Amino acid sequence: MPTVVYRLPDGSTSTVDVPAGQSVMDGSVRNNLPGIVAECGGSCSCATCHVFVEGDSAAAFGDPTPEEADLLEFLEGATPCSRLACQLVLPSDAVTVSVTVPTNGQ
Repeated sequence: MPTVVYRLPDGSTSTVDVPAGQSVMDGSVRNNLPGIVAECGGSCSCATCHVFVEGDSAAAFGDPTPEEADLLEFLEGATPCSRLACQLVLPSDAVTVSVTVPTNGQ
C-alpha cells in the first residue's frame, strides 16, 4: 500500500497509508488532517486541496488535466510544484510520496 507523507501547515508531518486508486486528498480527509479542505469533495472544482509536490514524488503522478491546470493558473500562491490533491491518485507502484500542505489556504 502506498504511503503519503503530509507536511502540514503547522510544520509537523503525518504519515498515512493510502490504498492505491485513492487520492492524496482522500488520505488527508479520512485521517482528519488539517489544511486540505476539499470543499468540492474531489471533483476538481474548488482548489481547496492545493498541495506542493516536489522531486521524486511528482514522478508518481501524471501531468495535470486541463481542468486542474486552469484552477492552478488562478490560484494565489501556486508554484510550478502546485497540484490539487484530489487529482493525485496513487498508482499501485507508488511506494512513498511526499506533499506539502501550504499555510493559510494558499
